[in-house]
Amino acid sequence: MIGNPTIADAVLDRLVHNAYRIELYGESMRKLKVLPVTDAAPA
Repeated sequence: MIGNPTIADAVLDRLVHNAYRIELYGESMRKLKVLPVTDAAPA
């Protein structure tokens, strides 16, 4: 998205430097929200 690699590196450095790390435990909620598969052919 950012065309200049130097600017992209500077932006990422500022984001990472001021970020907090949050470690989560347990199963992913994404596994519980599986959408059903349909066999309908496209029209």
